[in-house]
This record gives sequence, structure tokens and C-alpha cells, in this order.
Amino acid sequence: MTHEKHHLPLAGLLHLFVTYVVWGSTYLAIRVAVREGAGWGPFWMGATRVFVAAAALFAFNRLRGARLKPTRFELGILAATGLLLWVGGNGAVNWAEQRIDSGLAALIVGSMPIWVAMMESLMDRRRPSLLLSSSLVIGFGGLLVLTYPMLEDGVRADLLGVMAVVFAAVSWGFGSIIVSRRPLALDPIVISGWQQLVGGVGFTVIALLVREPAPRPTPEAWAAWAYLVVFGSLLAYTSFVYALKLLPTTVVMTYAYVNPAIAVLLGWLILSEPITGYTVVGMTLIVGGVYGVFRDKGKRVAN
Repeated sequence: MTHEKHHLPLAGLLHLFVTYVVWGSTYLAIRVAVREGAGWGPFWMGATRVFVAAAALFAFNRLRGARLKPTRFELGILAATGLLLWVGGNGAVNWAEQRIDSGLAALIVGSMPIWVAMMESLMDRRRPSLLLSSSLVIGFGGLLVLTYPMLEDGVRADLLGVMAVVFAAVSWGFGSIIVSRRPLALDPIVISGWQQLVGGVGFTVIALLVREPAPRPTPEAWAAWAYLVVFGSLLAYTSFVYALKLLPTTVVMTYAYVNPAIAVLLGWLILSEPITGYTVVGMTLIVGGVYGVFRDKGKRVAN
């Protein structure tokens, strides 16, 4: 057996890189869109965002002749994962960011790789390796160090908001495992469109049930919404689906560690925000943790 088969595919790594870079900024965009006085309710914001993205993806797929109609089995998987990822995952974050700061939300979502490793271990009836377990702890420790100055300054949060984001991390992680383990014959861009369409229906039902007020977004909130549609839904989410199809789930979930680090780097490059000792130590630990996850998956493939 040659060593080439043990390598993670370059296409999957490129899609993961897009997820790394883009999703680091979406927590702030969500916060801008749903904070008090912005004019978006969390569920109408989510519904309109994913409906527009789904329509664009379906139009693009129709132009290129991709198969749009799923089988009954495929539709079941798309419905389940669309609800878990968008309504349970993204929707809970949308709701929570009315009550907690975006940085704290990103930190809690950073626990997702640990939840995914635990769920996969239960499904496979196999304990995580020492390398994987230690890498996940190191990565989360790095995330904690990176965000420590913000936590020390004090963040706005309440228990319900924190619990909602924990639920979001588990829901998104479980949906991601299903996408990875139940590969569909549909093109990933088609899968992205269907999942967002299902998410939009779920958001709409919840918005109607809770009688969420009709949206009256401010110009700033409209800008955040547009950013979430183009970069969060069309670009990054589709890349995320591609990455799940091409890479192990635990590897893909490392984006939850990397997103805040990318956000810090972009702030330094674009806004000249300072790099502190906490930044250096935190990012070093994150890189070490992510490297360990990649090493663990490489060893498992080789064996």
C-alpha cells in the first residue's frame, strides 16, 4: 500500500480553509443583525437568509444541469440534517446572541470538536485515542486563552443564552456526523441548497409559532444580513458540506477552534488590532491541537 492513499485530499483541505477563514467573522455579523434595536428577529433573519441562499444555489445548479430532485431516502437525510444544522445549530445561536456576546458564543461553539469526538466514540463503541483526546483539550485550552482578555473584561450573558449555544454546538455536531456518515449521490452544492431550504421552512414555522415581529432592519443590520447570505451561506456553508464529504468529521470540526484565531489575525492585518501574549499562546495551542487531530486521523487511515 502506498503512502499517497493516507493523505487527506487537497480539495477537502481547500474547502476546509474557506470554512476556517470565513466563518470566523459570522458570529459578529449575527450579533450585529439581531442585537436590540437592529430590527431583525433571530428566526425571520435566519429564514430570509437561507431562503435567498437556497434560491441562488438551486438556480445555479439548474443552469449547470445538476440533479436537483432527491430520492425519498435522500430527502429524509436532507430534512434531518437541515433541521439539525440550521434550525438547531444556527437558529439557537441566532436566538442566543440576543442575550450573550458574539465572542462568548464563539468560545462555547469551540467545544464542538469535543462533542463530536464523544458522539463518534459512542457510535463506534471505541474510545478516542490519547492523541485525539489530548489534541482536543489542547485546542480548546488555546481557545480559552485566546478569549481570556475578553472574558476578564466581562461579557454580557445569561444562563439561557449559554445553554442555547451549548445545544447549538451539539445539534450542529450531530448533523455534521450524519452528513459525513450518510453520503448522498447529490452534488454538495445541491445538498447545501436543500438543507438551507429545509432550514428556512423550520425557521419560518418557529417565527410564526412564537409570533416574532415582522423585521424592520436598520441599514447596518441589512449589511450584516447580506454578508451572512453571501459569505456565510453561499460560500462557507457550501465549502463546509464539501469538506464533510471529503474529510473525517473530527478534522472538519477543527474549524470551531480556528475561526476565532482567524478573526484575531484579520483584526491585526486589517484593523491593526494589537497582538498580545494571550494571542500568541492561545493561537500556538490551537495550532498544536489542530495538528494533533490531523496526525491522529493520518495514523488511523494508515492503520
